[in-house]
Amino acid sequence: MEFNLLITALVALIPLVLGFIWYNPKVFGTAWMNACGFTAEDLKGGNMAVIFILSYVLSFFLAFILNTYVIHQFGFFSTLYSDPDLLVEGTELHKYAQDFMAKYGSNFRTFKHGALHGAMAGLMVVLPVLGTNAMFERKGFKYIAVNVGYWTVCLALMGGVICQFA
Repeated sequence: MEFNLLITALVALIPLVLGFIWYNPKVFGTAWMNACGFTAEDLKGGNMAVIFILSYVLSFFLAFILNTYVIHQFGFFSTLYSDPDLLVEGTELHKYAQDFMAKYGSNFRTFKHGALHGAMAGLMVVLPVLGTNAMFERKGFKYIAVNVGYWTVCLALMGGVICQFA
C-alpha cells in the first residue's frame, strides 16, 4: 500500500474552496464575523497570499494525517513496518502482506465510509479543541457552531475523497 501524494495535495484544496463558500457573508460569514466581533473593515488588509499559502500547507498536513484515519489498511501496515522483511519480495511477511491486500485491500474504501470517519474527526477532535478554546476566549455557541460545522463538513469531504480515491 502506497501513500497517494497527488490525491492528498488535491484534497488539501478542499478547506480553501469550502472556506470561500462557508465564510461568505451570504452563508455563515456574517454570523462568524458577529461571533468574532469583527467588521468587514477589520478583515481588510493582511497579506492574503501568505495567508492562503500557509492555509494550504496546513491543510496538506491535515490531509496527510487524515489518510491514516480513513484508510483502515494503514493500520495493518503500521504494525508491520518495523520488520525489514515487509519490503523484501519473496519473504514470508511480504507474501502475507500481499495476500492480505489482495483479500482485504478494498474493504471500507468508499466515499461514504471516509466521510463518516472525517465527520467523526470533526466532532471528536475539532469540537473538543475549538470548544475548549472558545470557552476560555469567552466566545459563544454561534462561534463554536460555525467553526466546528465548517471543519466537520470539511473533514467529511476530505475523508470521503481520500478514502474513495487514494
